[in-house]
Amino acid sequence: MIADHEFGGQHTELKLSIVEGYLKAFTTALRPHFKNLWYIDAFAGSGTRTVRTERQGATLIEKPVEEVIERRRGSAQIALDVRPEFDFVVFIEKNPNYVSALEDLRAKNLQRKIVVAEEDANSALKQLVANNSWDDKRAVVFLDPYGMEVGWTTLQALAATKAIDVWFLFPLAGLFRQATRKLTDIDEHKRAALTRMFGSESWEEELYPEVGDPDMFGMLPERRRNLNPAGLERYVRSRLSEIFGAVLKPLALPIDRGPQMFSLFLCISNPAPEAIGLATRIGDHLLNPKRHLIVRPATK
Repeated sequence: MIADHEFGGQHTELKLSIVEGYLKAFTTALRPHFKNLWYIDAFAGSGTRTVRTERQGATLIEKPVEEVIERRRGSAQIALDVRPEFDFVVFIEKNPNYVSALEDLRAKNLQRKIVVAEEDANSALKQLVANNSWDDKRAVVFLDPYGMEVGWTTLQALAATKAIDVWFLFPLAGLFRQATRKLTDIDEHKRAALTRMFGSESWEEELYPEVGDPDMFGMLPERRRNLNPAGLERYVRSRLSEIFGAVLKPLALPIDRGPQMFSLFLCISNPAPEAIGLATRIGDHLLNPKRHLIVRPATK
């Protein structure tokens, strides 16, 4: 039985097409120089995804459209389809049903070196980094979490290899919800989530600076977050830039409507100018929002 991994939408198609484009360029560019090219999918899902197009009734000029259910490639299958191919592929997933589907995918590709790890993504990634030498390897990690699961210590471990490019679909809407307008409204659960995401409690002063003068009783004004979603995205990029060699300007998703829910980042761990230059040329092209804007015909 195939695990039903149902999700879709324009931003899903877009992020997968961008990552696929990068993977193809990555293996093409680095194959002559490295014999060990790895792909690591930290939230791999089932390998496929179900896309449901809702039924639409007839209009004066159009016939009715029946509901359509399609099974399309997920990130795991896309990575296996990339040519030149990766030498080693790792799928990390906690959901047992998705793990079973990934095992089926592995069984259909026995000629490939594929590992399916039923583990927490943060723990698995840190173990993978610690247990391997990275001097003779280059890798791409895809972080497409279901929420705010990715911890700062995981990102630090990936960046420290100086050999891994990280595509990170950052949950900007989740950060916006957790980092409430008033500092006093952040409960212990939200505080712990933000500290895990940013690695320390410094976010409190950086997102909620003390402004104004004390009143006659020595009390400072209430601390508030003034950054809008675009400001939060810039803050996240600045934090990621502290540990990675370079972090490209992200693509805001979805691009066809608001509000912004995600930021698709490319983080480059190798600080060498030639490595940053190559990844930037490819990444900037793929992340350019003008490439993805849909030009709609003018209406009267």
